[in-house]
Amino acid sequence: MSSRSQQNSDRPLLLLLVIATGKRLYREDLLRSAGAAYRIHMFTTAEPTWEKEHITSWTVVPSTVEPSAMVAAARKVAESAPVGGVVCWGDGPVLAAAHIARALNLPGSDPAAVQRCRDKHETRVLLEAAELPQPRSLAVNTLDEALDAADQIGYPAIIKPRSYGGSFGVVRVDSPADLADRFAFTRNTADPHGPSFDVPVLVEEYVEGPEISVDAVVRDGWVTPLFVARKVLGYPPYCEEIGHYVDAADPLLTSPELTRLLGNIHAVLGFTHGVTHTEFKLTPAGAKLIEVNARAGGDLIPHLGMRATGIDPGVVTAAVALGREPDLTADRKLVAGIRFYYAEHDDSTIVDIRFDRTVLPPAIERTYLIAAPGDTVSPPPKGMRVGRVAYATAIAETIEECQAALDAAGSALRIDVA
Repeated sequence: MSSRSQQNSDRPLLLLLVIATGKRLYREDLLRSAGAAYRIHMFTTAEPTWEKEHITSWTVVPSTVEPSAMVAAARKVAESAPVGGVVCWGDGPVLAAAHIARALNLPGSDPAAVQRCRDKHETRVLLEAAELPQPRSLAVNTLDEALDAADQIGYPAIIKPRSYGGSFGVVRVDSPADLADRFAFTRNTADPHGPSFDVPVLVEEYVEGPEISVDAVVRDGWVTPLFVARKVLGYPPYCEEIGHYVDAADPLLTSPELTRLLGNIHAVLGFTHGVTHTEFKLTPAGAKLIEVNARAGGDLIPHLGMRATGIDPGVVTAAVALGREPDLTADRKLVAGIRFYYAEHDDSTIVDIRFDRTVLPPAIERTYLIAAPGDTVSPPPKGMRVGRVAYATAIAETIEECQAALDAAGSALRIDVA
């Protein structure tokens, strides 16, 4: 374990621990905002690169997911500088971050509550006992157990990994033959930084309806939604997340029923302080919980929320971690969207990839090339999430305008393959 620091005299002296920022393309906006407001000490498993622009100091540790080692590293930091809060933007280290907050007497939720969010089966069991709306779910280990569970639940059904987020390994099955064909795909999709379970797969009731996510701040048990994202799924029967739309005027943002349900879910799980990303299906019978994540949304959803509303999630998450009242004032009402793009065929080796900027519409805010020449990529299911080769974001007055702009950006993407 080694520590380093650099001068950032223009930033406030209060240190904020950040645990493993995640990939640059998804998390730099959050780190940039937080780093502009506070001095940041980061725990990382390798020497920081791009992060150095936004942080004050760092500690290189063997792992950011082992709680006792992380607590020891945090105590060492606290010996030399005041530590006001701890933030984690990724699933893997989120439990270690909760243990650090508890050990250093910092604002945060009980680590047991964070673990309840990490374990989708435990979430289901607790919410079922509380009679809160969600799909029926059974945890299984083997294909035979999965077939028996699906017989009880009925087809179509959803199979998903117990501890993975981001729709990794999630697939719809319409028959026993489908389930037999796809069970290994789901069972073998495991979060390398997440917990392992003897019964690692969930077989769940398939519920109809569009899917949304709600990013919220939780302080003293009070849940306040920040923004709602409308999810776009692709590559059925796999549930690849190919885009999101955040509308600052989304009526669900002020829905008493959804806000009440959010509060009840967090209360049952015991999550009382922090930032969460909660996903629902909007069924004909009302919203049903899909999962709760004890961190901010991924896929640049926080960036979309900031561009649509003016609320800065990086500053908000830092303020909440420090026990401060966050500024939740929206100063605009726009719509922001993102679309991820993929190669057409499996095992495509990229020779050249670019956006033709001469045909991009004005609503396109940002384009980003994830893949580079020489990369070999595949669309889902072989390339679930990791098969993304580029993305674009759009800002407009309506979802329809965003959608048209992102369609145009997709047409402007040029991918030459070997």
